[in-house]
Amino acid sequence: MKYLWHQWLAAASERPDLRAPIAVVLGAIPGALGRYYLSLLCARLWGMSWPIGTFLVNLSGAVLMGLFVGWMTDRSPLYPELRLLFAVGFLGSYTTFSSYILDASNLARSGAWAMSLAYGFGSFALGWLGLELGRWLIDRWR
Repeated sequence: MKYLWHQWLAAASERPDLRAPIAVVLGAIPGALGRYYLSLLCARLWGMSWPIGTFLVNLSGAVLMGLFVGWMTDRSPLYPELRLLFAVGFLGSYTTFSSYILDASNLARSGAWAMSLAYGFGSFALGWLGLELGRWLIDRWR
């Protein structure tokens, strides 16, 4: 992986404007496939009566985001494309929950506890209401 990363950086040096989108895409493909296959495996092992696959993806994504953010603390200026590849591309397509939790955690760690709770619960509640609104609109349209 390290060799491929350096090879990609060398090739992308000719077009620096493409580094960010290429990094996101290269991370998104394995992230989406990881989510898909883990969800299939969980459905095969435990059935589909409860969304265990999504649950495990969300929890593992949050742990992976925490590990990555902790690891990147001193390295972020050195490898901005690596952050885009893993945090935005891979984890963004693997689970948006990891980004949601990171944003809530960053608010809390900065001392904005009320804002963190409002963001966390508000995103959940309004997201749920938005989903139900979309379903309701489609039901009325049919």
